[in-house]
Amino acid sequence: MQQDLLHRYIFDQLDVRGELVQIEHTFNDIISGHDYPKEVQTLLGELLLASSLLTATLKFEGDITVQLQGDGPVKYAAINGDHKQNMRGIARVQGEVTGSSVQDLMGKGYMVITITPDKGERYQGVVPLSGETLAACLEDYFVQSEQLKTRLWFATDVSGERAKAAGLFLQVLPVDKAKSEEDFAHLEALSNTIKDEELLELDAQTVLTRLYHEDNPQLFEPQEINFVCGCSRDKTISALVNIGREALLEDVQKQGEINISCHYCLKNYRFEEQDIKAIFN
Repeated sequence: MQQDLLHRYIFDQLDVRGELVQIEHTFNDIISGHDYPKEVQTLLGELLLASSLLTATLKFEGDITVQLQGDGPVKYAAINGDHKQNMRGIARVQGEVTGSSVQDLMGKGYMVITITPDKGERYQGVVPLSGETLAACLEDYFVQSEQLKTRLWFATDVSGERAKAAGLFLQVLPVDKAKSEEDFAHLEALSNTIKDEELLELDAQTVLTRLYHEDNPQLFEPQEINFVCGCSRDKTISALVNIGREALLEDVQKQGEINISCHYCLKNYRFEEQDIKAIFN
């Protein structure tokens, strides 16, 4: 698979649009060092695919968070990203993982999609985790929020040295309803033939040619996807300031130093007594 890319495409004569996303480096950066069970790695991979596709689909400039919350073995899983396809993610495991479906992992829960545009009002959508797969839950979201028929196909592989994830997206265009639904049914049937290994291993042009060679799919310029944590020593200092000088110095006296680790990239920031005093001076 090539570098992490999101591809958008349309068809000359069909009222349907699509997206194809393939992610390797960003996926591995997100799960590296966290010792997640394989099932949780897969869930984060699918959540990463969902966030990338949503960011491109909803057409906004700003930040997006797609998070799952529940009472199952996985308490929380989230991907934070933006319209530039800069992504980071995390999961909180609170019990033994014994299954792989969304319900097995999250228990009774819901998906929250939060969009914070650079300009305009913040939007939040909430969908119950009623489907067996994350893709099914997202399809329910589009039906509820946009009333547009949508299908998603996700493929992940966390069995090798390098994890991979890929996703395919189709959505009707809000034009002639009868024609667009007929076009969608045609492309959906073709897309159902896709194999996981094809999505994961073949380049985008080859995938689309194999699926839709008679329908002339037109690819746009792809967009790169990257892991960007966003943490820094300055941001950590800003958080420490809110705690207060005396409380921090008391902790330093007890522990010798203060260590704060980033939840996303696991980078550690170390502060000794002189560092704390310098912050408040």
